[in-house]
Amino acid sequence: MDAKLMNGLTLAYIGDTIYETYIRKMNILKGITKVNDLHKHTIKYTCAEYQAKGASYLLKNDLLSEEEILIFKRGRNSNTNKTRKSLSIEDYNNATGLEALMGYLYFIDKLDRAYEIIGIIVDNICA
Repeated sequence: MDAKLMNGLTLAYIGDTIYETYIRKMNILKGITKVNDLHKHTIKYTCAEYQAKGASYLLKNDLLSEEEILIFKRGRNSNTNKTRKSLSIEDYNNATGLEALMGYLYFIDKLDRAYEIIGIIVDNICA
């Protein structure tokens, strides 16, 4: 299956796992070993608000290629029709766009680039 033809929500579905696995590993490598503590630290980085801030940072600082921006927009513009009361639809859509980009990079065997992008976000956005 050609990742360039996949819809944004399908890419976001797998991209969510790529993003969260990176964050879980990061927290374990920090020495956090209690599952409750791991969960608390992980959700700080994996919540939609944090992902949306990360996506905005990447875009504002021209850190994505043209191809990556197109995939991000495909995910962002997907018709999700859901969000939480405490979350703006814009933030939810931007988080979905970021997850779609992670999924795309996974499917085209550029996991190193996905990890690089997540690292940039973690290094520049306070959780």
